[in-house]
Amino acid sequence: MSRLFGSVRARATLGATLVVAVALLAAGAAVTLSLRSNLSGEASTQAERAARSVAADLAGGQAYDRLSLDDDDRPVQIVDEEGTLVAASEELERISGTGVGAVRPQAPATGDGDGDGPDDDGGDDESLEPGEIGEETAFSDGSATIDGDAEDYRFAAVTVEVPGKGTLTVHAGAPLAAEQSAVRTALTVMLIGFPLLLVVVAGVTWWVTRRALRPVEGIRSEMAAITASEDLARRVPVPDTHDEVAGLARTTNETLAALEQSVERQRRFVADASHELRSPIASLRTQLEVGAAHPELLDVAGAVADTVRLQRLAADLLLLARLDAGERPADTRFDLGAVVREEAAGRAGVTAEAPVVEVTGSRGQLARVLGNLLDNAQRHARERVAVSVRTEGGWAVLRVGDDGAGVPPEERERVFERFVRLDDARSRDDGGAGLGLAIARDVAVRHGGTLTVGEAPGGGALFELRLPGAP
Repeated sequence: MSRLFGSVRARATLGATLVVAVALLAAGAAVTLSLRSNLSGEASTQAERAARSVAADLAGGQAYDRLSLDDDDRPVQIVDEEGTLVAASEELERISGTGVGAVRPQAPATGDGDGDGPDDDGGDDESLEPGEIGEETAFSDGSATIDGDAEDYRFAAVTVEVPGKGTLTVHAGAPLAAEQSAVRTALTVMLIGFPLLLVVVAGVTWWVTRRALRPVEGIRSEMAAITASEDLARRVPVPDTHDEVAGLARTTNETLAALEQSVERQRRFVADASHELRSPIASLRTQLEVGAAHPELLDVAGAVADTVRLQRLAADLLLLARLDAGERPADTRFDLGAVVREEAAGRAGVTAEAPVVEVTGSRGQLARVLGNLLDNAQRHARERVAVSVRTEGGWAVLRVGDDGAGVPPEERERVFERFVRLDDARSRDDGGAGLGLAIARDVAVRHGGTLTVGEAPGGGALFELRLPGAP
């Protein structure tokens, strides 16, 4: 069963069919009950009309033998105050539901409407005036056999005060054959039509759901092909619609594009890291091999410099790896101005303006950012480097400017890419590995801030770090 309804299409079809089935059953029951109630009310009206017609004849003094009791083949009974049947339809053979089982008068019909007969107006128990017909009508269901035909009837009972005869009760029936026939016809139509309608609903739902989910299947198959081929340059098809499936396809393509960029970035990172590590390792190995063969030629200072450079590069690569892995900075409150004063101390040509400005985050990582910015500024400055920190509208703003050549506008975003050196002729020893500014921006973003570069008032580069101020 779980495999049978394991697909969205099957579950949607089953759900739609069940909902329509419940709605049809409820509607069918409501229609049947309403039809039965309306037809029963119509039969009650006909029965009451017939009973009151007979009662009107009696109130007018009509004799029993002159009453029209056999019109329309409807059963009629007239009983007196004692419950004795005094008149009935001639062809009535059997009756039930009126409380009077007799079908033939039990006493001779006396009087012809002129007042002869016993003078009993039943005034002790009834409030009707002579010749008055009661307003209350009692209804009941039963059956009767007239001239060999048995049917169900709706009976109406009406009282009438007849001078000389007392209070009489007229029972008249209206057939329920029309009600029963209409209800049977409605039930037959429902029993035949409802299953056919449910089959149509299930088929249409299956077809519509299949067409609606066809783009989803295309997205799934394309994603499976991308996974198998490992070709992240491929994209899933976007249907020519404006529905949720088209939105899913566009979001999937955006995710694939971001994933492709991330993978490509990682590949470049690994390739550049391998290239950067190869040079100091090869240089260090060469110096050690020369020193082993000719100790007098050993360049200890150069070996130490290569080792330090290799150590810094390894530290930078490890920090980038942690940042790429989503490492969150510590939530520590500290004074950014104190960090500026510490980093600027002892650096030649660096002036600092560092009042107390509190921020939250990793003190070590932000100190690393400031150190990288100062190192970069000192490499490119002619004479001086200025660093300042202040609060602007809830932000802590750190600026590092130099009086060097500056960064061309078209290169101001590229300088934050990894392993990028704008001056290709610069030696690796002087220019570094090209990771300092990339690390600085990544750390700034992890802290909810930004790092941009512009033009300093003196014409050099001005790096601006914005961080959320401590609450």
